[in-house]
Amino acid sequence: MKKRLISILLIIILSFGFSTAYADMGLSAKAYLLMDFNTGEIILAKNEHDRLPPASITKIMTLLIAMEYLANGSLKLDEEVIISESASKAIGTSVYLDAGEVQTVESLLKAICIRSANDASIALAVHIAGSEETFVDLMNERAAQLGMENTNFKNSSGLPEEDHYTSAYDIGIMSRELMKHEEIIPYLTTYMEDMKVGKSKPSVQTMVNTNRLIKDYEGANGIKTGSTSEAKYCLSASAKRGDLQLIAVVMGAETSALRFTEAAKLLDYGFANYESTVIGRRGDVVADIPIEKGKEDSLSIILERDSHLLLPKGEKANIEKDILYPDHIKAPIEQGQKIGEYIVKLDGQEIDRINLVAKSEIGKASLVHLLKKLWENFLFGK
Repeated sequence: MKKRLISILLIIILSFGFSTAYADMGLSAKAYLLMDFNTGEIILAKNEHDRLPPASITKIMTLLIAMEYLANGSLKLDEEVIISESASKAIGTSVYLDAGEVQTVESLLKAICIRSANDASIALAVHIAGSEETFVDLMNERAAQLGMENTNFKNSSGLPEEDHYTSAYDIGIMSRELMKHEEIIPYLTTYMEDMKVGKSKPSVQTMVNTNRLIKDYEGANGIKTGSTSEAKYCLSASAKRGDLQLIAVVMGAETSALRFTEAAKLLDYGFANYESTVIGRRGDVVADIPIEKGKEDSLSIILERDSHLLLPKGEKANIEKDILYPDHIKAPIEQGQKIGEYIVKLDGQEIDRINLVAKSEIGKASLVHLLKKLWENFLFGK
């Protein structure tokens, strides 16, 4: 009995010791977080909900709104942007845009992603919303929609301003949302590029990426650095190896080198200890459903999005899948229309629910079409 009690006590002590090591890892940043991109699951975190100045990591939200406007057609990459007076007067890191000069949306996106240019960020904000103040309203609205409860933006660039803050957790949320737009990745991973600036483009700015991990860390694909005297050194870093993609957020590091070192440690931990299991991929056909009174006899239903499961390496998972859809469906049917649900369970607990949607549009059959189909069935036994 005594030996048994000692064994239990040792297990408790060791468990406590490991959990403390995993939570702390010896990192010195004020706050940090390691998130699985595919599921949004938090692997490691410290002070992740503390409200801290984010510096230029703010631009992740600026980029997110721009990418969402591009996705819905409200903005185009080759769209011309007349640089505003306010953008030309931006302080801090810039590409030295002149008031009245013309740039494209794409060139401004590159300047934000590569050099973290404050003038480019303000110029894009003014172009999208009419003023930076109105754009900031869009930023805060989007933050609220994403559940970023410890965030308040006061500008689009991250320049120091009272009551401008966010948290490591909230940065993880908006970073994950931005990285869903795969079109941004080539800009985030460009190490060096020239940009012509000025009213007649007389000057060439050679932009070098502020995120050195894209060159030094295997699989790195983003995202954004930030630094001010108040915020110190911050970084939201993303890396992908195989099916596992991780986001590491570091806030308040004492030096620039330290933010990269500590982000790399977080990413190393994630890749060493976890793996991502693919449950299904967007567009996978799950079933074919008979169609009533349609121009086609059946409809393929597909997964609306990817589904992944994050697991510690070597751990076996008891995964169950419940697929819910009707036996048949009546036309007309729109492409992308929800038809059913694909429910994923781990050890009996629901962990994901994905919509099953129509792969294609199917119109309602005309009377002539129905009569022709009946005749073919009669002749050929279809």
